[in-house]
Amino acid sequence: MIKNPVPWPNGAKVACAITFDIDTDSILHLEHRERAPDLLATMSWLKYDIVAIPRILDMYERHGIKQTFFYPAWCMEQYPHLVDMILEGGHEIAAHGYLHENPNKLKPEEELYWFDRQVEVIKKMTGKSPRGWRAPLYNYSKSSLDYMIDKGMIYDASLMGDDIPYILQTDKGQVIELPTQWAMDDWPHYTHAPDMHYMMPIKAPDEAMNVFMSEFEAMRRHQGLWITVWHPFVSGRLARCERVSQMIEYMQGTGDVWFATMEEIAVHVQKCIDDGSWKPRIDKLPYYDGPIPELQDGTLA
Repeated sequence: MIKNPVPWPNGAKVACAITFDIDTDSILHLEHRERAPDLLATMSWLKYDIVAIPRILDMYERHGIKQTFFYPAWCMEQYPHLVDMILEGGHEIAAHGYLHENPNKLKPEEELYWFDRQVEVIKKMTGKSPRGWRAPLYNYSKSSLDYMIDKGMIYDASLMGDDIPYILQTDKGQVIELPTQWAMDDWPHYTHAPDMHYMMPIKAPDEAMNVFMSEFEAMRRHQGLWITVWHPFVSGRLARCERVSQMIEYMQGTGDVWFATMEEIAVHVQKCIDDGSWKPRIDKLPYYDGPIPELQDGTLA
């Protein structure tokens, strides 16, 4: 069903990355600037990252895997000890905005300001420029790709256009897209936060895992790319994290999985492109420069 699968390393049938977006309380300050100091229950829920991240790192160490954390730079500045723990574990830190800002609500020059600011913080705190980016809440703008190219990034993790990697291209250049999709995000499965107007019915871990694992088994059958988008204060909760550990054990037991950081996946994909063993599909961005012509006459307005 996948016509052009990537040849994964060592004959693996599926490449897997469990990515965590460490938003912590950035999203509450951004969406509820004046009210945030009074929303103590929601604030404590978000600050559970302080508990969850060490737990997740311990789990990764037990299973012997290195993974990628997408980190708003403001959160890195507020919780530097968590940054140190991630780096000490040999994991990748990738860009995820400065304060989880929405690029599609910003003017291009405003988006660029925050984009540059996040990169400088990551360089300062990790010693290297980030190799990839995920737009906060997937809000990828018409300008985002050019900003990534200017900063020398090699992959994006924001879009949902395939089951395998593909190329995003503008006149400035290109990056590798490592796609996921909403079914692979823990937000719709678990998030019930009335203060933030998220009212999803909370699932038991096994219910959510049925969705994640059905996607995994399909990707495994057809040589795809399986990337989760999870949050420590959501999936790092005790029962859910316990179930994630069981998931990793099962996946490793199949002998079919290549667990890798997002940077490692992107580097491998580029190597396959360069040596001719795989040819990617290319998406030219933006998809549209403005409203489609059929709307110009106003009859459908």
